[in-house]
Parts: sequence; C-alpha cells; structure tokens
Amino acid sequence: MTPRSFRAGLLAGLTVLAFSAAQAAEVKPLSDGWRFVRSDAAGAEAVAFDDKAWTSVSTPHSYNIADSGIGGAKARGEPEGAYYRGPAWYRLALDHAPKAGQRYVLQFDGAALKADVYLNGVKLGTHEGGYAAFRYDVTEQLKAGRNVLAVRVDNARNTRFAPLNGDFNVFGGLYRAVKLVETSDVHVDLGDWGGPGLYGRTEALSAGQAKIAAKVLVRNDRKAAANVQVVTTILDANGAVMAQAKGSAKLAAGQGQAVQQTLTLKKPKLWEGRGSPYLYHLRTEVRGDGKLVDTAEVPLGVRTVGLDGQGRFLLNGKPYALYGANIQMPTRFGKGPIISDAEIDEDMKIMADMGVTALRLAHMQHPQRVYDAADRLGILLTTEVPLIDDIDPSDAFRENLVQQMRELIAQNVNHPSVALWGIGNELRTTGEAPNKLLAALQSTAKELDPTRPTTYAHCCLKDDDPVAQHSDTVSYNRYFGWYWTESKDIGPWADELHGRLPKRPIGVSEYGAGASILHQEDPVMRRPVADGYWHPEQWQTVFHEVHWRELKKREYLWSNFIWVGFDFPSFKRNEGDRPAINDKGLVTEDRKVRKDAYYWYQANWSQVPMVHITSSRDVAKRIKRVKVKVYSNQPSVRLRLNGGDWASVPVEDHIALWEIDLATGENVVEAETQAGGKTLTDSVRWTYRTNP
Repeated sequence: MTPRSFRAGLLAGLTVLAFSAAQAAEVKPLSDGWRFVRSDAAGAEAVAFDDKAWTSVSTPHSYNIADSGIGGAKARGEPEGAYYRGPAWYRLALDHAPKAGQRYVLQFDGAALKADVYLNGVKLGTHEGGYAAFRYDVTEQLKAGRNVLAVRVDNARNTRFAPLNGDFNVFGGLYRAVKLVETSDVHVDLGDWGGPGLYGRTEALSAGQAKIAAKVLVRNDRKAAANVQVVTTILDANGAVMAQAKGSAKLAAGQGQAVQQTLTLKKPKLWEGRGSPYLYHLRTEVRGDGKLVDTAEVPLGVRTVGLDGQGRFLLNGKPYALYGANIQMPTRFGKGPIISDAEIDEDMKIMADMGVTALRLAHMQHPQRVYDAADRLGILLTTEVPLIDDIDPSDAFRENLVQQMRELIAQNVNHPSVALWGIGNELRTTGEAPNKLLAALQSTAKELDPTRPTTYAHCCLKDDDPVAQHSDTVSYNRYFGWYWTESKDIGPWADELHGRLPKRPIGVSEYGAGASILHQEDPVMRRPVADGYWHPEQWQTVFHEVHWRELKKREYLWSNFIWVGFDFPSFKRNEGDRPAINDKGLVTEDRKVRKDAYYWYQANWSQVPMVHITSSRDVAKRIKRVKVKVYSNQPSVRLRLNGGDWASVPVEDHIALWEIDLATGENVVEAETQAGGKTLTDSVRWTYRTNP
C-alpha cells in the first residue's frame, strides 16, 4: 500500500467520492497529454471529436495567467473583469487495464468555477464551486484500453454559486492536480463531502491523558456481504504506537457504515500553537474477511479550542492571542495559481518568521498544503467559504454554499491548525435572504463540527446589523487611515463597539494600506493620481505602527489580521505602480521584497533577535538632516554613519531613532546589536545632492 493525499466534493451525476488523506494500491497522476482550447467547442465531449488543432498542455493549468495583469476594470466600466472569464475545454486520452476486485476513482483537486465532466462521451456530473476537490467513481465507466476524458471548465460569474464578487482574480482551468485512484472494493468510504473517511478529535483532555474519539467510515462495494474489521492506531511523531482500538462491522453489498472508536492517550504531548505544535497521526486499517484491504491516515493534534466569557480565544483552555495576516489564495507573479508545494512552504515560512500566531485564509478553501504547513508550524487558521459581498436569493445559491461549507469542513476538519470556520465576508445587503443564508451556513458548521467556533467578517453595514449576529464570533474589516479618517481611530472605534456589545466576541479581520516599493518618500503622503492613488511605502509603515499600538492594548479583541500578507492579482485595481495588483501586502507578489511594515511586525511578534533599518529603497534623499529609524526586538542598537563612531541608541517600543546630517554624495548607515553571543547587522546606502 502506498500513500495518497486527496480531497473532493459534490455528489452529482454518478456517485462522487472524496477524501483528504488516505492510502491506496495505486495513484496515477493525469498530468501530461492534455489537449486544450480557450473557448466553447460544441461536441467536444464526444470520443471521436477532432482536437488536433488544440494546444498541448499539462495540468495543473490555468487559462488566465497571460491576461491576469489587465487592471482598472472599474474605471472602464467592466464589472466582470478585463481578463477572460468564460468556458474552456480539456481532453485527455488514457489507457486502462482494470483489475478484478478494485475500484477506480477520478480525482480533481480543483477546477474553477464550474466543471462538466465526461468520460467516453457520457456525462459523469457537474461540480459547481472552484476551491474544493471533487471525484467520481468511474469503475463501471472505464473500459479496457483507450478512454477519453473531456472536461468543460467555466470561470464566468454564475448566480447559481459563489463567489459572485470579490477583489481578486478568478483563475479558470484545471488549476490543481487530476488523478486516477485505484482502491479495494472494501475500503474506507470516500463519499463524505470530500473528507478522508477517518476523523479524530480530542474528546476530553486532562493532565494525565486524552480521550480521542475516532470515526471510520467503511464501505463494501462487493456484490456480496463482507465482514469488516477496523483497527485504529495513534502514532507519535516517530511512528511509535501510542494507543489502539479495534472494531468490526458486517456490511451488506453496497452498504456503508460508521465505526465509532475511543482511544486513550496517556501523558499526551499537546499541540500548543507556535510554542509546541506536536503532531501525532491517526491511522486506520480496514480488513475485509481477515485480509488487509485499505488504510487511511490523518494528522492528529491533541488540543481544544474555544472562547471564554470575555470573548477571548482559548487554546487548551488558556487565552491565546490570535494575530497575523490574511492570505489570499496562493498565487505567484507570472504563474497565477500554478504553484508548487515548495512555494507554499516558502509563504508559510515567511509568515512564521514574521512571528504570526494565526492566519486568516481569505476568501475560500486553500490548497491542502497550506493546512499541512500550518499544522507543522503551529499557526492557527480561520478558513471560510467564498461568500463575498454579493448574494443571489435563490435556493440554488444557498444550497451551493451549504455544499461548499460541507466540503470545507469535511476536507479540513482533522487539521489541528484550523481554529474557526468562516461563514462569509462583507455582505453588502441585509434582510431576509442574506440572514436565511447565513443561518443555514451557521447551522451546517455547528452540525458538522460542534468543537470549533464560527466567525463572520463584517463590513459595509451597521456594526450590529443582524447579518453579523449568526456566527459565534464576529470580526470587522476596518481601514481607518486608508479609506477613511485616521489610523488612530481604530482604537476608539473598538472601545465604543465593545462597550455596546460587551458579551459579543469581536475581532479585527482586516486592516491595511497599500505600498509600492517604488513609491517610497518622506514626508509620508498618499495622494490621488490619474487612475487611483500613489502608494508610498512609508505611508503603509506609519499606518501599521499606529494600528498595532492601538490594537495590542485591547485584549478583548479575539483576533487581529492584517490585510494582507502578500501582494496579489486583482483585476479591479489600477493604482500604486502597476495595474491589476492589490499592493497592501507586507511582501511583494514575487516574494523578493519584504516591506518595512513586515519588519515592524517581526520586531513586535518574533522571539528571534532581529534588526532592520527602514527606508532602504528611499535612496535619493531630499534634505540633509534625516532621521534613521530602526526596528528591533533588542533593548538597544548601535549606529554609525560613513564609518564614524558608533552611537548606542535605546530601542523604545521596538523603534530606535537617530538624527544625522548626510554628507553630499553617497552615505552608508550601519546598525548592529548583540544577541545570544552573535552580532546582528543591517545597512543602507543613501545619496544626498544639494542640486538633484
């Protein structure tokens, strides 16, 4: 048996099967040999269709990478976006040699936004929703020899399903992996909304032991009854057996059943966030009539989450501050969503190095690798369905969002990093339809997972509007000092709201300011230009200094999330230094530059010693006398100009300031500090000309 890791979704057409982590006899990546056309093609589902004129591609693939840099759509009156949003077709010929007693499942890790799937000219089904994986049992449809798989993908706005709006690009295509999975005909059931069929959670926790509740969904797809034995084991980080439970079931042909088990873990090592994210693994073995036929394995972090009477988030029964950044669905400059596991790991390490305790995954389900990395790094997550800005009042729209909530939870419920489920973001209307929708999402989340709180990101209506009352917590998207008033107003606003809603857990889900690394100047200013705003980086820097000083004093805020960790593509934008980019990130889209505000938070949040001189890109100074500003988490730093004497400067609230007179021409400013027997250094080069 070899490892596999999958996720999947909607039950449509034929039986759709799904899971997030399991093992099977064989996994065949369907990555090479695809034919592609970015248009609608009548009859392209037929086996005999001639696709010779189409382009050869491999998956994952998106058809919006080349045109994703077109921005300013709002200015040109193009609400649907300046880039292509519409249908495209993919076709693949694959050979198959069926084996007796085996099942074959077709797996799509993600297709945006709607996918119609055909095998040998027969429609398998339609999946609506672009961010969860989905799969089909194709055992009966695959034939020996040549088969033709055809997929029509469409990323156009559709009132049947979310999202209907959003300040981001919707990249169309088979943008995550496609696979053919072979498994036994007696197996861990793969039909539970994309879940692994194996679920574990901490049921009770004390100083000496933890009770772990396990649920194993087993299924018999044979034509005769089967006696099924289930052995579930907790393995420590080194693979040693720490606890075990055994169960059994007698399944009729075509029958599935949940086997409930309880395991007692003695002297457990807790999953404690950034301090100690210890991971066990929960593994189950399924035997059919005494023979090993299937296994599944999922991560297990022994921990509890919740809220106290003061609205604070609790990890293992103790207050735990959640602060960090929002992460839009991972993309890379010039690659869109076609990113590697290594690139996701890099993103998560950049955030971990900044010192975050939590991340908000906006505004949809992210790739599985993000959740895996958060488990390992001890970063807590909020993760949400793509209900953004607008709704359609139809039953179809509501039912689709409930489906996407079921997929999100089933596919990610085993991750200890997931702390809260998000039920939506910034609805712009109130009344019966949005409240009915949010109530359905809240009840679905609590039905599927009563152990985690829910949250909603509120904006654009009254702070206490009914749409903000469905979730267990509410957080607010507030941009004081960017879209309105001044940065310092964030604190008084929070105090006033807390005074009105003293028992309501409230947090800040978004706050931020744009920053072009090419637009850094002093004095700080943000001014209109032809098609938007000039975004000097120093404006962002001061914005975040003021905001964090206000927010950190208010312990009643259960969360504080910066908008946003990384610059990302948005067709609506035409501002800063280039179109189609939201530049509120603390790091550039290509990940090459960490802006000064990143280091401000690192100085405040990280335990790793650091020193950073700001304004390194503001190289052409306009005045002779300037202030050197240094971020550090050490008590003092030493500074010198042009190789002169060192001056020791105290660090107050993570900032050291030093006034200097620049020499005409190039100047070198150096900073250093001692920490743990090591010398940390940074330097900048500035040029001053009397006649620029």
